[in-house]
Amino acid sequence: MKQNPSPLDLTKLRVYPLAQRHSLSSLQEILIDPQKAPPACRAETVEMIGECAGRITAARQRDASVMLMYGAHLVKNGALRLVNWLVKEGWVTHLATNGAGAIHDWELSFLGRTEESVKQNVATGTFGTWDETGRYFALALLAGGLRQEGGGCSLGRFICEDGLVLPEPALLEKALRYHPTDPSTPATAELLGAMLAHNIPAGRITVQHPWKETSILAESFRCRTPFSLHPGIGYDIITNHPMFNGAALGRAAELDFRLFGAAVERLDGGVVLSIGSAIMAPQVFEKSISCVNNLRLQDGRSTVQGHSIYVVDIQDGGKWDWSAGEPPRDNPAYYLRFCKSFSRMGGSMRYVQCDNVAFLQHLMQELGREQKPGA
Repeated sequence: MKQNPSPLDLTKLRVYPLAQRHSLSSLQEILIDPQKAPPACRAETVEMIGECAGRITAARQRDASVMLMYGAHLVKNGALRLVNWLVKEGWVTHLATNGAGAIHDWELSFLGRTEESVKQNVATGTFGTWDETGRYFALALLAGGLRQEGGGCSLGRFICEDGLVLPEPALLEKALRYHPTDPSTPATAELLGAMLAHNIPAGRITVQHPWKETSILAESFRCRTPFSLHPGIGYDIITNHPMFNGAALGRAAELDFRLFGAAVERLDGGVVLSIGSAIMAPQVFEKSISCVNNLRLQDGRSTVQGHSIYVVDIQDGGKWDWSAGEPPRDNPAYYLRFCKSFSRMGGSMRYVQCDNVAFLQHLMQELGREQKPGA
């Protein structure tokens, strides 16, 4: 009988110090000053951004959710302080990104540099094989699992607290022996296994983050603004490390999906911003709003309604007016997932063709004229 092939043994991967990597982006080069005047945009774009600011203001006045979902390029384009302003001022109530968005955020806060040449490093087998990125992501998620924290909270805490404290293995063993049915048992077992397999000591593990003030993860943790991380196994470079733990990543992502749903539950009359996220944002949002509507209908309540969705990207949107609904199947625009999915999600959806930094700069300018939430 034909045997199935054996899985690749990722524990044998050779990893390298992150500082050794040639990084393509540095904070010094990319970071955008929030006080910098925004670039000129088309009049219709500025008008839509003004409309968006007005709806955000109205949403915050009624205590409805304002959700910001973004892709990794928003970080690589240096918009961290722009997002942090929205968080600190209370305009955004929930943040969400993919694995790459969190990885670039963490690397910038730790090293001040991020991004690598995919083409060159794949050819040498070094793409993504950077020790600190994979190691500290794994540790943050493993430790966060004991606290029943999702990925966004675990990483934000790790940055803010410059590391973490791990319990003694004997205490973890005791918890497994005497409380095997406790909800934290899987996380306890994963952490203990990692500590033993990789010779990780108990106690304080200090990891300095000299540029933590720029981190969106850290700012959301400081402000207690929920941040959900939506990674994919095999999508992100943290997979390319001997300490990669799919169970810990999945546990954190599952909790974050539920946290995301809690924000959707409060979305009536709220606002959704999807900035530069072609896959994660539409895919996660459509499943989450379906879950929320399912639970509401069981309770005899109405489905989510009255929300406004603004999808921002630099593509032309298939040259289709998305405010008129989705195009027919024979139109190439039909296959633009980041527009099509959101056009099906109820409420109103507007597509804004704009650079993500320029959009945020103009949005900040408009919101700066509005009354601050809670004022």
